[in-house]
Amino acid sequence: MTARPRTSGPRIALFGANGQLGQDLSALAATRGLDLIALRRPMFDAADRAGLDAALADLDFDIAINSVAVTRVDDCETDPAPAVAVNAHFAQTLARACARKSARLVQVSTDYVFGGQTSRAPLDEAAAPAPINVYGETKLQGETLAREAHDDVIVARVASLFGVAGASGKGGNFVETMIRFGRERGALKVVADQMMSPTSSRDAAEAILDLIKVEAEPGVYHVVNSGAASWHGFASAIIDRAGVAATVSPIPTSEFPTPARRPPYSVLANAKLEKALGRSMPAWQDALDRYLTAKGHRPT
Repeated sequence: MTARPRTSGPRIALFGANGQLGQDLSALAATRGLDLIALRRPMFDAADRAGLDAALADLDFDIAINSVAVTRVDDCETDPAPAVAVNAHFAQTLARACARKSARLVQVSTDYVFGGQTSRAPLDEAAAPAPINVYGETKLQGETLAREAHDDVIVARVASLFGVAGASGKGGNFVETMIRFGRERGALKVVADQMMSPTSSRDAAEAILDLIKVEAEPGVYHVVNSGAASWHGFASAIIDRAGVAATVSPIPTSEFPTPARRPPYSVLANAKLEKALGRSMPAWQDALDRYLTAKGHRPT
């Protein structure tokens, strides 16, 4: 991580540029002419706290975006240590570095900070977090530690991301998985009792860069497309809109057991985000159509 000549405008350091959201952030920053340093592993080790302190001290930036995360939910449950180191402690280390530099931090978080609450209404930023798995708990720890370490932090909670680049840590995304399985098997069974906010990683990236542009107040923002769906409802829309000849049958979560519990309800309300940006977020169905077109999945 070496210094570069200064250009006009704030310099953005993007940690996790190789991820699904990170790749969209990098691409959009380039189209906007932003000065963005794309930092990818193994350019830095998010689990090396001592080494990071020295490296961050030498890195010149005005804004940091932290989209680094251990995201394999079941792996987090069986081996929590990497998630604690990366999702929680790296966020704290980066926030402390930002505080020393008087730089703004955008900490990317997740809807999985919810799940244990009794409410079945869209959750706004004032809702009390209630994670039910290690991944959600460590991401919530990252939010808390970052905000305790620095007073200029935007927490951008995203959810159920799908992007053209695919999730680097998961080998793709839900949309591609449903299309592939639908074509191979002709029949799918998908859980219908988990509700969430399907979100385009490109739309989330646009919103994050816009929050930076409008100099939004520090705090938590739900950065998601509008609307809600169950995984079964989302899968059904994917298969239908992609023109795949397959059936999609609903099943309860009990028929698809996993090491980590999933939130039965984690739909996020995005009114605070829309107010800050002065515009509406697209519906997830619109975002899905644009994704399918970009990937060449729309029927001719």
